[in-house]
Amino acid sequence: MSDRVRAGRRLAADLALLLVTAIWGSTFVLVKDAVAQYPVLPFLALRFAVAAVALAPAAWQARRHLRRSDLPAGLAAGALLFAGYAFQTFGLQETSASKAGFITGLSVVLVPLFVALLWRRLPTRRALLGTGLATVGLALLSLNADWSIQPGDLLVLACAFSFAGHITALGALAPGRDPRILTLAQVATVALLSAAASLLTGGLPPVPAAAWGAALFTGLAATALAFFIQTAAQRFTTPGHTALIFTAEPVFAALFGVCVAGERLAARGWLGSAAILAGVVLGALAQAGEAPAKAARQVP
Repeated sequence: MSDRVRAGRRLAADLALLLVTAIWGSTFVLVKDAVAQYPVLPFLALRFAVAAVALAPAAWQARRHLRRSDLPAGLAAGALLFAGYAFQTFGLQETSASKAGFITGLSVVLVPLFVALLWRRLPTRRALLGTGLATVGLALLSLNADWSIQPGDLLVLACAFSFAGHITALGALAPGRDPRILTLAQVATVALLSAAASLLTGGLPPVPAAAWGAALFTGLAATALAFFIQTAAQRFTTPGHTALIFTAEPVFAALFGVCVAGERLAARGWLGSAAILAGVVLGALAQAGEAPAKAARQVP
C-alpha cells in the first residue's frame, strides 16, 4: 500500500472520528430538552433499547465468538455505563449543556489516574499536570461567588468518574472479546437497569414526540452508528490520536449550547472551560501509549 493511500485513509478516519465527536457533542442540548418533558430513567431505557435493537444484528453475526465470560463482563461494564449516563442526564436538568460537556470531558483526565491506581504505578507528569489544570478549570467553571457548587455540576462530575471507571474497566475486559457482543451486552444492561429503576420509581409513562426524536437520534446516531464508525476508523489511526480527537467533544457541546440553546458563559466560565480542555488534551496525550481499550473513549 502506498504512502498516499495510507495518508488518505488516515485523513478519512480522522474526519469520521471528528463526525462522531460532533454527534456526541450535539446530544447534550438534545437530551437536556428531552428530559425537560420526559423523566430521566424512562428516557434512558428508551434510548438504550433503541440502540440495543440497532446493534443486535451485528452481535448476532458475531455469535460464534461468544464466550461464557462475555455476559458478566458486559454486565459489569454496563453498570458503570448506566451510572455515567444516569448521573449525566439527571445533571443536565440542573446545569447547562455547555458546562456538562466540559465537566464530562474530565473523564479523559481521570483515566490515567485510575489506571495508575489499578496497576499500582505512578501517574506520568503529563497526567498529573492535566489533572491539575482540569481541577482549576472545574473550580472556575462551577464554583459560585460564595464558593458553592450547583448540584447539577456535582452530578455531572460523578458522571465523569463513572465514565472513567467504565473506560478503565474496558481496558481489562475488552481484550480478546468481540466488540460487537460486548457492546450489545453493555447497551442492553443500561436499557434493562434504566427500565427496572423506572418501574421502581414511578413506571414508564407514555412517550411524547420530543422524547422519541431524542431517543432515536441518541440511540441510533450517537450510539449504534457512532460505535460502528469508531470501530471502522480506528483500524487506520492510533489510539492516542483517537483520544485527542475525542477531546473536541466539550467544544462541540459548548458550540451547540451557545448556538442552538442560546446558553451563555461568563468570562470566568470560558476561562475554566479552556483550562479543562487543556487538561483533557494533556490527559489524552498521557494515554497515547496505552492499549486501544484504554486510550479510546469506547463509550457507546
